Amino acid sequence: MMTVPVQAVHVDSPTETRNLRTKDIDLMSTAGILGAINAEDRTVPGAVAAVLPQVAHAVDYAVDAIRGGGRVHYVGAGTSGRLATLDAAELVPTFNVPGDWFIAHHAGGERALRQAVENAEDDSAAGAAEMAAMVQPGDFVLGLTASGRTPYVLGALAAAARQGARTGLVSGNAKAAKPAGVDVLIAVDTGPEVIAGSTRMKAGTAQKMILTSFSTATMIKLGRTYSNLMVSMRATNAKLRGRTIRILQEATGMTMADCSDALTEAGGDLKVALVHLLSGEDVKSASKALHASGGHVRKALDTLRVRAS
Repeated sequence: MMTVPVQAVHVDSPTETRNLRTKDIDLMSTAGILGAINAEDRTVPGAVAAVLPQVAHAVDYAVDAIRGGGRVHYVGAGTSGRLATLDAAELVPTFNVPGDWFIAHHAGGERALRQAVENAEDDSAAGAAEMAAMVQPGDFVLGLTASGRTPYVLGALAAAARQGARTGLVSGNAKAAKPAGVDVLIAVDTGPEVIAGSTRMKAGTAQKMILTSFSTATMIKLGRTYSNLMVSMRATNAKLRGRTIRILQEATGMTMADCSDALTEAGGDLKVALVHLLSGEDVKSASKALHASGGHVRKALDTLRVRAS
């Protein structure tokens, strides 16, 4: 016998609306189904482009938080929480950042990453408790919800604001009001899903695009890249050592042998090797300039040029 939920909530969101373009999708051929899904997916980048000014505010808040010694927290449930967890996890190997710069909070905990946990997303008190325990003044907390109303997320944001953190919300429901105390609302309108209510589709794709753009832009602003190169990575195996040498070659135009020697002299620190090669200064001076610049390659180079002039 089917169990009737104790409480049912009607969500007024475009993602829950029936998509008239796909109402006969179950009658289509396999190629037709895939074509219909792809046609809907192609609308997502435009929806994300429309909210980039709001994403920019969130990036600036995140940069301020980390520069001030704080952290960035992601908060989500279901697909939103899983995407946030993925984004936070990938920043460590990509940009060699401390593991606690970006922290993901997922309703229901680690077990909910693999399977649904009953009522976890409806527990606003759990979201609030996590923020009370882990958020400090000056942190930035970014919530994600397709519906714009997930209690776990909204409870967390309210508690984070009380802790003195700045807050943002990525919402897939442009109809939902901006929650009280939220500093920046990123309401992306991807419209009805291919399968009504299946927010792992377009709404999830939009969240993935926003998260990737948000975190990458934050890393760039914090000096974790030089040009469009991943210069903050460390060579921990043979494959990555080969990649760091290729990056040095791309950035400097020097030979593989020169770049390999510089990387060895810099103790495997790609940034130090890069500043050393580009400035002509010794490794010790390059390291000091990087430290003084907060790890920004261009700022370190500017400092060394001023000294040399």
